[in-house]
Amino acid sequence: MYNKSAWEKYESLDEIMDFAEGYKSFLSNSKTEREAVKEAIKLAEAKGFRPLKDFASLQKGDKVYAVNKNKNFAAFIIGKKPLEDGLRILGAHIDSPRMDVKSNPLYEANGFALLDTHYYGGIKKYQWVTIPLAIHGVVCKKDGSKFEVAIGEDPADPILGISDLLVHLSADQLQ
Repeated sequence: MYNKSAWEKYESLDEIMDFAEGYKSFLSNSKTEREAVKEAIKLAEAKGFRPLKDFASLQKGDKVYAVNKNKNFAAFIIGKKPLEDGLRILGAHIDSPRMDVKSNPLYEANGFALLDTHYYGGIKKYQWVTIPLAIHGVVCKKDGSKFEVAIGEDPADPILGISDLLVHLSADQLQ
């Protein structure tokens, strides 16, 4: 079976650009795994998918999805042939390059308030500096309640910045 590439599938540059704009929108709204799962659910439900827990049994053609801990998403279309005849799987990974704030992150040193972090996603330490950053995440309170935060996306919001040494002062750091 031959699958057409996007260049063959779409009939015009406008269709390709519309697809790209949709992808850019997804990325803009999916800066963490949890946000990516929320967006995936919206897109799936718009195409007729329903949560797996809503089904007592599955029938041919059913469109279902499942979510694990709000950080993993899987979607299925139940095929026409029995499972013994095989299945097709398309897999993807939600990779959200980021800096994670550790559980007890705040500390003071040399008159500064600092956050203890670690970075994830194959990005290098030096790629975070001198660019405006936003804070996205979930805050878990002592009473067990949770709430989401996104600070730095609205132009009126404060932004997070990581300063860097000037190049003529950073010879030791660059080693």
